[in-house]
Amino acid sequence: MRLTDFKVLTFDCYGTLIDWESGMVEALRPLTEKVRRKLTRNEILEAHAFHESTQQAQTPTRPYRDLLAIVYKRLAEQWGVPVSQDECVVYGQSVGNWPAFEDSPGALQYLKKFYKLVILSNVDNQSFAASNKRLQVEFDAIVTAEDAGSYKPSQRNFEYMLQRLGAGLGDEEIRKEHILHTAESLFHDHKPANECGLASCWIYRRHKDQGYGATMDPGEIPHVDFRFNSMADLVKAHQEQLRG
Repeated sequence: MRLTDFKVLTFDCYGTLIDWESGMVEALRPLTEKVRRKLTRNEILEAHAFHESTQQAQTPTRPYRDLLAIVYKRLAEQWGVPVSQDECVVYGQSVGNWPAFEDSPGALQYLKKFYKLVILSNVDNQSFAASNKRLQVEFDAIVTAEDAGSYKPSQRNFEYMLQRLGAGLGDEEIRKEHILHTAESLFHDHKPANECGLASCWIYRRHKDQGYGATMDPGEIPHVDFRFNSMADLVKAHQEQLRG
């Protein structure tokens, strides 16, 4: 199997293209600075992952910006810090401020020359639109949790995306074997990608860190067909295959 075998790259956005962990930690600072003990970065991220995943399962149709406001409230309760509803709402609206990884825009612009590019994201359309400006590329299709009415790792999100792509992109017919799902999260993306028979590419952004950070433990490690530590490494491998 080679990268050049595919016609479509479907991307998770947050954690893969957008540095959501840095964005979260910065946006949570007004809360974490009030906590009596010093929280480590991974403690913050793991607590966030738990409350986010739990809330997504409980309220799958709630827009992500509103869901994050509830996560902020739950974190405040866990850490014993009083917060106002306005503070919760401000955190929910912070997604557009989360930075892109430095290599994401350039890598996407390069890959756009060779593939159709598709987003499969766990956010709402308004939040993604703000992030899309940071990524500096026009995607061929955008599928969000708001569109699907559920959150990954639900198979519903992948089924919805495959139905959308089955209708074609432009004048091109898209079949499952044409698609390479490209993501960081083993829990949100690679496990359900395995279950629906998609080839997958792991962008292992956390390769220098321990644990799963802002995502839940996937349990049994899913199969991945390609693994790179960055989008820049993916581009380099693609260039080498073209030369090869």
